[in-house]
Amino acid sequence: MKRNVLAIDIGASNGRAVIGAFDGEAISLREIHRFDNEPVVLNGTLYWDVLRLVREIKQSLRLASAVAEIDSVAVDTWGVDFGALDGKGNLMANPVHYRDGRTAGMYAKALLKIGREEFYDITGVQFMEINTAFQLLALAEFDPDFLARTGCVLMMPDLFHYFLCGAKVAEISNASTSQLLDVRNKTWSRALLGRLGLPSKILPELVKSGTIVGTLKGEICEELGVKPIKVIAVAGHDTQSAMAATPTRADDFLFLSCGTWSLLGTELDAPQLGAKALELNITNEIGFDGKVSFLKNIVGLWVLQECRRQWAGEGVEYGFAELNLLANDAHPFACFIDPDDPVFLPPGNMPERIREYCRKTGQKAPRDEGEIVRCVNESLAMKHRVTADKIAECTGRQYDTLHMLGGGTKSEALCQMTAGACGISVMAGPVEATILGNIAAQLIALGEVENLRSAREIIGNSSEVVVYKPQQTNDWERAYKKFLEVTSC
Repeated sequence: MKRNVLAIDIGASNGRAVIGAFDGEAISLREIHRFDNEPVVLNGTLYWDVLRLVREIKQSLRLASAVAEIDSVAVDTWGVDFGALDGKGNLMANPVHYRDGRTAGMYAKALLKIGREEFYDITGVQFMEINTAFQLLALAEFDPDFLARTGCVLMMPDLFHYFLCGAKVAEISNASTSQLLDVRNKTWSRALLGRLGLPSKILPELVKSGTIVGTLKGEICEELGVKPIKVIAVAGHDTQSAMAATPTRADDFLFLSCGTWSLLGTELDAPQLGAKALELNITNEIGFDGKVSFLKNIVGLWVLQECRRQWAGEGVEYGFAELNLLANDAHPFACFIDPDDPVFLPPGNMPERIREYCRKTGQKAPRDEGEIVRCVNESLAMKHRVTADKIAECTGRQYDTLHMLGGGTKSEALCQMTAGACGISVMAGPVEATILGNIAAQLIALGEVENLRSAREIIGNSSEVVVYKPQQTNDWERAYKKFLEVTSC
């Protein structure tokens, strides 16, 4: 019997809802809704417009049920952010965006309470000031009354599932982005919370990826005219949903989930901790089936997205394909940026910041859109090389293939540049990796697919993968040395 499941993937800039139909052998996709995810600035704070997102989720359920008999639904999102509920289960405020400035200085204050080595040894998580631990520290410092009134905090996919079925749980993949999880025991670290002075009572029960957490509320069914389908906590962090969809049978491989963020790493059976991993600031994130994703967060297509937004505000609308055509005419390896430099983190006039970065590092600033896009794409490819080398250094393994997943695979230029910079083959696809991983986890939870290995085989048979071989490797090697000199990566 064919199963139809609804996967809702909400990223940092947009969301989409896709029906996954499984006939026992292959998965077919049907997108039924797409929507923007625009943050809102109010009184100096950057918020997610969560009520609008709930409306879009409801619209997705209505549209999906109108065209297919849906068996279950699951939401995946970005990591680190959360919503706070009061003692009655009501949302206390719109969730704050991770790019908001409230966490500035919180990392340094955390290290006054617990040493960096001990902090990393417990959580195994890359230190980024956007992490949930530092967001909660900011609340404790700037709004302690709010924190005292908080009954429960739910990571974003868990918050949406709570709205749908009433379950107050924390799916473990997204919970592991919080930097509050004991990565060895896969439990909340009460000891760490105590050292940071954060209340443990606000953290809900942890559940594994692929857990059926409830059934769609009766009031929502009545409002939308849909049946009470199952709500499933898949790998709620979109990176881990994408990771689950990697079409490989190999045990050792590199993956790159490329979207607003680039997340590059490998899959391990146990966390990789210790001095080298700490020095390189690499994260250990819990994935589907208890696997550990040993990866590095890199600023990805965010820089180009902000360039497009700036140019659109100036009256010129560009598609990504059009920008890549302009970049093809630009001179290669003319200038580089470090996409992870803090100057590129907040929204704003990104093209001018790129020019200023190049001037400050003694490079010729890019003049037009094509030169800017070429600079960003080549810099991203170089950053992928830096990160791949760090992963190999920590694991002591050699990798000859990089599986590139997600929206970034639509850019043939970025795929080919990544192959050239890294000097290994890039297998690009599936584009819809996050959606497919979400669907696969639902099918496993429903008993339709046996396990993760079977799901990956099915996804591989259901998806197109394009192979990019390294080209002009000598040119890339020379340019890589220049990149390291001007960026200090």
